[in-house]
Amino acid sequence: MPSTVGLLWRQYRFERHLFWRNPSAAFFNFLLPLIFLALFGAIVYHHQGELDVIVPGIAGMSVMSTTFTALAYNLTFLREQGVLKRIRGTPLPSGVYLGGLALNAVTNTAIQIAIVVLAGRLIFNLGWPPQPITLVVFVLAGVASFALLGVALSHAIPNFESAPAVINGVFVPVILVSGVFFDVKHVPGFLRDIAQALPLEPLINGLGGGLVAARGDLSHHLTALAVIGVWGLVGVVLAIRGFSWEAHRN
Repeated sequence: MPSTVGLLWRQYRFERHLFWRNPSAAFFNFLLPLIFLALFGAIVYHHQGELDVIVPGIAGMSVMSTTFTALAYNLTFLREQGVLKRIRGTPLPSGVYLGGLALNAVTNTAIQIAIVVLAGRLIFNLGWPPQPITLVVFVLAGVASFALLGVALSHAIPNFESAPAVINGVFVPVILVSGVFFDVKHVPGFLRDIAQALPLEPLINGLGGGLVAARGDLSHHLTALAVIGVWGLVGVVLAIRGFSWEAHRN
């Protein structure tokens, strides 16, 4: 019998094949963040300070889109189409199946961050990440937190038809207030407080520490890491308590 690791590897490869067979998923995971980076990077190309804000912002948005958004969409679709229920009835261990989904999202995030780093180095002359440890720590923390929150949000979506409205209703406001395209220091105080309480702005702050030398090392971003960790714990509780293999409607 195949080992658990072997089963996980096969499931992961299967999820990668499914991903590349879906052109729209590839577009929203890889091309859309790059389009934003190209557009806003071209606007502020001669302003290094603005580039130091845009590149970490796009990197943070990429983490959120490849984990939170993708898992919320996928799990809602799989649940409502009865796929999760059928998987539950097969000999495949549940942990292996969910692990394959999670590893697929992690792979997409790693590829997207690598693309953003290369674009910042080759196009915008930002140089290689001065604090790679800080970058890796915040990528891992962001992936874990947003993946769990994406699973949790999928439980609140009643059907797949309403998934785009619910997910975009969360995703769009969060990226707008969290400093993806501008420095949150320039927004009104109440919006800045909201952004700092949400997980994306601390993630962008930490990624900025890894990508921009002037932002400091990991020790300067421990508060941001703590905020992401708190949201991750919230995601764990909500993801476990609300998880269902059954469709919400017959």
